[in-house]
Amino acid sequence: MFAPTKVMRGGLALVAAALVATQFAPTAAHAADPAYKVLVFSKTAGFRHDSIPAGIQAIRDLGAANNFTVTATEDATAFNAANLAQFKAVVFLSTTGDVLDAGQQTAFQSYVDGGGGYVGIHAAADTEYDWPYYGRLVGAWFKSHPAQQNAVVKNEDRTHPATAHLGATWTRFDEWYNYRTNPRAGVRVLQSLDESSYTGGEMSGDHPITWCHAQASGRSFYTGLGHTIESYADSNYRQLVLGGIRYAAGMVQADCRPATTPPPGDTQTVEGEAYTSNFGVQPAGHAGASGGTTMGYIDNGDWAGYSQVSTSGATGFSARVSSGGAGGTITIRSGSQTGPVLGTVNVAGTGNWDTFTTVNTTLNGTGTGAVFLTFGGGAGSLFDIDTFTVST
Repeated sequence: MFAPTKVMRGGLALVAAALVATQFAPTAAHAADPAYKVLVFSKTAGFRHDSIPAGIQAIRDLGAANNFTVTATEDATAFNAANLAQFKAVVFLSTTGDVLDAGQQTAFQSYVDGGGGYVGIHAAADTEYDWPYYGRLVGAWFKSHPAQQNAVVKNEDRTHPATAHLGATWTRFDEWYNYRTNPRAGVRVLQSLDESSYTGGEMSGDHPITWCHAQASGRSFYTGLGHTIESYADSNYRQLVLGGIRYAAGMVQADCRPATTPPPGDTQTVEGEAYTSNFGVQPAGHAGASGGTTMGYIDNGDWAGYSQVSTSGATGFSARVSSGGAGGTITIRSGSQTGPVLGTVNVAGTGNWDTFTTVNTTLNGTGTGAVFLTFGGGAGSLFDIDTFTVST
């Protein structure tokens, strides 16, 4: 296909050969990285993306060009301390559902917290919903998505090796996830979506899509991009993934601390059942709830904490609730279940557990830590919380 129609001589032939080689060479960073190993894990217990094979091959290509070797597996028994120790980073490539048992979860948590790297791609956010540690590691869980379409990606941080090659904006076709929580308070957002550029965004105008953060002594990188097979032939997307792998593997340094100032008029909407710590409460299934699930079984004295949601500068709180019980109160606190009170709102009975209403209150703006909700009222189950929103 690329054979010349006539013989080229001298410098012209050299230039032509260089152009062809550049066009088809795998994306490369530099030759300075020492050799290392990456594990690519693509087990699915739910929806399976047909782009997984293309993703594995793309990462193999990146490894060949950037001095790392790739082991690809769907065998969860690979998650043991001895095996994980040989890898600098583990990539969850569009995993879905419950893919690790308790022992494997413990081994992986020890690996990351002890200095290992995690890279989550696309449906990695649709994984391990019953494991709170994983929710913190990935940054936010999947909630929903509209039809695949073009959208404008805003490259908020262009100093990270994953995004340094991009311009201020990037228009591309993909499947754009909405998340159960806004991760911004606990991560460095690298890319976000312009919700005015497409149909179906549900994150109130602040829609992170790629981010990174430190996890104990380890590192975490996640991107929601990568649903389509075509993504993995896109050199810009490959460079994004490469930068995430190099960061997670510790081959390059990056500032992944959360930004100190939230966007003006920021709101953080959270699924009630997305708590990261709790006492007494449990998820409850309700057809009329967002995602089909609420935080339920709320009794007097119970509480729930949300490490991914900051109270810094928070001046408003609203919650979508239902109550076939006694009703009660939600007290919004900063930092812990016994931390400073920022505000309180009453929840009256709604007649049954499938009838929802919204309650709201102002907050005093003095918060500095994560959101904690504590619950009071009479005996028995008081109310359910579907979602809540904290606004600044």
